[in-house]
Amino acid sequence: MTAGLDRDRILQALDALMLPDGVPLGASGRVAGLSVEGGRVSLAIQTPADQAAALEPLRARAEAHLRALPGVERVLVVLTAEAAGAKPQAKAPPSLKPGTQSQKPDPLAGVGHVIAVASGKGGVGKSTTAVNLALALRGQGLKVGVLDADIYGPSLPTLLGLHGRPAAGPGRKLKPMQAHGLAAMSMGVLVDPETAMVWRGPMIMSAITQMMADVDWGALDVLVVDMPPGTGDAQLALAQGTRLAGAVIVSTPQDLSLIDARRGITMFGKVDVPILGLIENMAHFICPDCGSRHAIFGDGGAEAEAARLGVPFLGAVPLTMELRAASDSGRPLLVRDPDGPVAAMFDQIAGRLRAGLDARAAPNAARAPR
Repeated sequence: MTAGLDRDRILQALDALMLPDGVPLGASGRVAGLSVEGGRVSLAIQTPADQAAALEPLRARAEAHLRALPGVERVLVVLTAEAAGAKPQAKAPPSLKPGTQSQKPDPLAGVGHVIAVASGKGGVGKSTTAVNLALALRGQGLKVGVLDADIYGPSLPTLLGLHGRPAAGPGRKLKPMQAHGLAAMSMGVLVDPETAMVWRGPMIMSAITQMMADVDWGALDVLVVDMPPGTGDAQLALAQGTRLAGAVIVSTPQDLSLIDARRGITMFGKVDVPILGLIENMAHFICPDCGSRHAIFGDGGAEAEAARLGVPFLGAVPLTMELRAASDSGRPLLVRDPDGPVAAMFDQIAGRLRAGLDARAAPNAARAPR
């Protein structure tokens, strides 16, 4: 921790800012999740849901005020809005449904397609799949970014070998970091690697929204969003906060994983997000010694489930020693072995995904006024 920079000093500094009722912010009891780690400060301002919009200027002033303190290198302040006794409703607001206009500026207006890569449970290789899918899309000539929306367990810094902190750009927005030709952002580059994000659901939703709105993504053909596993607040924040082109679900072949994949598909359906396809990861293990194929988790389960649910099957990816080693090294397999067999599989998956996006865009283009 930087000398002289601690929780008490941060709270004292926040007392210079007043809530609408005249109470100093630091002493108000509204500050939650305060973390001070090596010059990096993160916190949440708790507020009733109906006051969140009015307190947004205060949130911005709090960030600017803390950023000016000696020893402070990076500040993240979020609003956590939660109605008493209420839970977020899994329903997309009408203004965010396809073909309508949002009531507020779209933070990703320069992005052609925003694609969520999701899984019903952890441990299925979703993050590795998301990164290699993003690289495969880039290899097809697209300008691609990747956003790590897993606040609790960010994997992007390890998978892409990200080091250091993002720089500030125009308008006090952060510039995405660059790795292997991808624009990238993750909570893992904003806080220390060992910091535990002990945040409630609304705080997670606010942090994800800010990583979209407060990062200068610029013009991208595709933004791949690596979602946290499960069907919770993070998925709802993304579905309601931007124009999702659709979701890609990652599953392993066995029934236990497929049960959770079904829940993920159902959840995205409830918020009007189309399913772009299902990817079967760890479809089989390839022995590095003899090259034989072993279906450790079963055979073809995800492909059969995609057919049953009527969603596209994008492809199957094997589990190999090279894929594991590449993920741990910060040089993904499509960077280490771009001409190898697994890279070719990801290239096929990316091609099928693009074809699906084009097919969905065609009817809208035909209906557009000329």
